[in-house]
Amino acid sequence: MKFKFLFLTLISIGFRMYAQLPDGFVYVTNEIPSIKTELRYYSENNFVGKIINGYTKNVVILTKDATLALKNVQEELLKKNLSLKIYDAYRPQKAVNHFWEWAKDFNDTLRKPQYYPTIKKKYLFELQYIAKRSGHSRGSTVDLTIVDILTGKELDMGSPYDCFGAASGVNYKGITPEQQNNRKLLQQIMITNGFRVYSQEWWHFTLNNEPFKNTYFNFNVN
Repeated sequence: MKFKFLFLTLISIGFRMYAQLPDGFVYVTNEIPSIKTELRYYSENNFVGKIINGYTKNVVILTKDATLALKNVQEELLKKNLSLKIYDAYRPQKAVNHFWEWAKDFNDTLRKPQYYPTIKKKYLFELQYIAKRSGHSRGSTVDLTIVDILTGKELDMGSPYDCFGAASGVNYKGITPEQQNNRKLLQQIMITNGFRVYSQEWWHFTLNNEPFKNTYFNFNVN
């Protein structure tokens, strides 16, 4: 009876987990168990150097439409012993506000060497690396890369995730042919499966025909 009770309790928890999301949203790893994740904003390993407001659990959330499209990408990559790795997906507006407040504090440059070595912090607004609103808050934008399943290593894309600067631009030429090919692989497979790329960030993709194109959500990542 104890095992039966535990089983029913776990099922109940699972249903509540889904029920707390708005209609149209899902937990990505529930739909794509093989996908890799490293939620950077639920850690101090990001350009702010702190856990970001609204990230209260290490889970990845997207709209169901975006997740289904990602599932097709993942299935194609698995055939090549590769996998997607997600750094960020749905992002609450309160997290975007956290970035905005951080960017206005020009004295806080703790992570400048790693994340914006060639740009003065005061120009992050002007160059549109930081904005008051983000497509991530609409639920169909995702930051990701590709991992070699056999080695466990990320493919070399020529610049780190969230590095602000020209080197992260999709068409940046100052990288090696191998790095260019890795970026091309990521761009092509995402575009083929219904995503569009953001020209300044090789890792950033938004679903075409996203379901909530005019809605910016603010529920926590939990």
